[in-house]
Amino acid sequence: MYCSTCGDEREFEQPPCPDGHGEECPERACVECGAAVLVGSPPAAPAAAASGPVPGPPAPAATVRAVA
Repeated sequence: MYCSTCGDEREFEQPPCPDGHGEECPERACVECGAAVLVGSPPAAPAAAASGPVPGPPAPAATVRAVA
């Protein structure tokens, strides 16, 4: 694979994945310089838990007119 840091074709290996992706980890590191690259699509991240209602569009401002 091409390493942009080395400027030439280099061998890349899969480093240990601290994110727990295991064999599905898309990260590879150049064995010469250690530059990291992502290959393929990143694994799907679990959906974040909602902590409350989802905010909607702001309500229109109320206008009051005095009639004399």
